[in-house]
Amino acid sequence: MSLFRQSGAAGASAQAAGAEDHLKKMPFPSDGVVDKAVPAPPEAESLQDGVLEVERYWVHEPYAFVSILYDNRAKAHTYLLCEPVLGDFEAELLERLYSDLRDILIRSEINSATVDRRVVLRARCDALLGIYGIRLDEATRQKLWYYIERNYLGYGRIDGLIRDPALEDISCNGVGIPIYLFHQRYQNIKTNVTFAEDELNSTVIRLAQRGGKHISIASPIVNATLPDGSRVEATLGREITTRGSSFTIRKFRADPFTPVDLMTFNTMPPEIIAYLWLAIENNKNMLFAGGTASGKTSSLNAVSLFIPGPSKVITIEDTRELMLYHGNWVAGVTRESQIQGSSVEIDMYELLRAALRQRPEYIIVGEVRGKEALTLFQAMNTGHTTYSTMHAGSIQAVVNRLLNEPINVPNMMLQSLNIVSIQELVFVNGQKLRRTRSVVEITGIDPRTNNLRINELYRWNSLDDTYESMGESVVLADIMSRRGWDRARLKKEIADRMKVLEYLHDRGIRDYRRVTIAINSYYVMPEKVLEMIAGDEFAKMIESDSGR
Repeated sequence: MSLFRQSGAAGASAQAAGAEDHLKKMPFPSDGVVDKAVPAPPEAESLQDGVLEVERYWVHEPYAFVSILYDNRAKAHTYLLCEPVLGDFEAELLERLYSDLRDILIRSEINSATVDRRVVLRARCDALLGIYGIRLDEATRQKLWYYIERNYLGYGRIDGLIRDPALEDISCNGVGIPIYLFHQRYQNIKTNVTFAEDELNSTVIRLAQRGGKHISIASPIVNATLPDGSRVEATLGREITTRGSSFTIRKFRADPFTPVDLMTFNTMPPEIIAYLWLAIENNKNMLFAGGTASGKTSSLNAVSLFIPGPSKVITIEDTRELMLYHGNWVAGVTRESQIQGSSVEIDMYELLRAALRQRPEYIIVGEVRGKEALTLFQAMNTGHTTYSTMHAGSIQAVVNRLLNEPINVPNMMLQSLNIVSIQELVFVNGQKLRRTRSVVEITGIDPRTNNLRINELYRWNSLDDTYESMGESVVLADIMSRRGWDRARLKKEIADRMKVLEYLHDRGIRDYRRVTIAINSYYVMPEKVLEMIAGDEFAKMIESDSGR
């Protein structure tokens, strides 16, 4: 009997079902099979005609792992979540444990915030096994514990998906329909995980409860935030989603993208990142625009690491997504009304008004789409450095959205916005990848036409996946004037920052804490940092400082 099974295998695709015999025969060492950083094993393992296993990695070692299959005929990947297999006796024993634990835990301290729920649950489970008088080998005990912990403390059938750091979105579209994912390496991919109707309804209710919300047939839509920061949009029943209950989870990235990641994925080249670094250091206002999943927030978070360490930063979001490594940082999140008709809701507009009273040097708003945008531009015009994102596919669309309902920013205020970066999800060699379509500067208002004057500084070339410089920068010219630099000094400042970025990239230093330490070290002692880079000593200093 195999130690692992495919989760929800009854609803798996044909290629997933065809892989079952192969997975049974495959060894599974404790250190995993494939390095998570590489997209596929050096030699893909053939499972059956036209189907290859291209990657495998742990999501809950040593219990659950993922196997990525590729069907050469269908030209599609499948995501297999594989979990321990239970024998008939083990499955029957697990059902009895569920039943007895449910009775014991109803009035137990398992739900108390003052105790370790995992310790309490394990103690209750061990006590029941003692009462049963059943002697179990360690493998059986571990498998039982895995499923008990998964279903009582985790997220049930989707617990392995929640744990997978390579996933961005998890989408369940109804009863008996395979869950779809957005994977960092494989984009949209189908899984072998499906739900029966009762189990799906229970999962949706559990997700709502984990987010501190209530969902019912009377109120069948909920938007919630899970304890780890992930966002959930869920529906219950068939009245508003005819294929049954549904949910979409947008996972919170606890390890955010950094400027090094933008270079690695070619979302931005070093030259553009160094330009944005200098702009942020010199308090230029910035907006990231693009469509859904184009990388707006990820890019915003990455370049926000350039904010000088001692500066006071306030972030304002609907749902927590931004992650900085700044001590002087206030992280604001909106709150929905919990009482029908009450006035206890705290929206982005209220948070932004409150932020302006706290003397922030940098204000970051997760996304502008309503009346808070006018307040944001008022903040720009009163000397506060602000960054945000917006759904718009071009600079013209950005301007139109800002000038018209429901935002209505006056034309004169728009010239306080210095830089707009247009992000896009594009096809490169058949793959969907995130790119910076263009970087545009707003240089003022044309007195003859009363239209905004714009200066496109960089543009992505889709033919060879490179970036082109389109002309001289008005923003850099202003920085050069304010800092008293000549052109040679400006070029040196950009080149020095590119050296720092390329060093971090070449040494694989991409953790947001270490990148922030490196940036702040450069602010304090730029020449010393460049000397350490030349002598390849900078990485040791970063590692030493990160351990303090």
